[in-house]
Amino acid sequence: MNQPELGLKVSDLRQQKGLTQEQLAERCEVSPRTIQRIESGEVDPRAYTLHCLGTALEFDFDEGDTTNENLWLAALHLSSIFSIPIIPLFLWSWKKNQSYKIDKQGRQVLNFQITMTLLLFAAGFLLMAFPVALVAIDEVGLAALESTPMFMVLVVGCAPAPLVLTGLYCFFMGAINTLRALSDKPIHYALSIPFVK
Repeated sequence: MNQPELGLKVSDLRQQKGLTQEQLAERCEVSPRTIQRIESGEVDPRAYTLHCLGTALEFDFDEGDTTNENLWLAALHLSSIFSIPIIPLFLWSWKKNQSYKIDKQGRQVLNFQITMTLLLFAAGFLLMAFPVALVAIDEVGLAALESTPMFMVLVVGCAPAPLVLTGLYCFFMGAINTLRALSDKPIHYALSIPFVK
């Protein structure tokens, strides 16, 4: 793993463990300034320091093979097209320790997938509730409205609309973010709740 990804990963792991830079420096027997310079990407740590950081943060920095990083990033983002969180969860869990980008972007894909899955369940529930609402409308006495062709178009067209729109949105976001990740641009999944931090 090279800078600046290495520094970002060290900072991220340190914060996940609830350590300050001083505490990490003490565990690695280096100065706090060394940790600051590594995290900011100013220097590449020596092999011994990298080993100490790996031990203190419980992470194998030597394992980081980024030769196929773009392939895995593309697979992660393309998996968001299908609205099945198990696929990106598997990919992220398998490759998160090999690349800071895969780890960070994998969390973003997972958050998007979980949000979209919850949205699909809500849309499915509304789709099931739609016939009940029609029966309630019929009991109110809107039988004249029921016989119009426009009412039938609304019933047939609007009922599955949330499912179709969610599917199209997932496809669009997955394709756009795949292209952005491959061209090394920042990715963004709108409408996603940060479940995985």
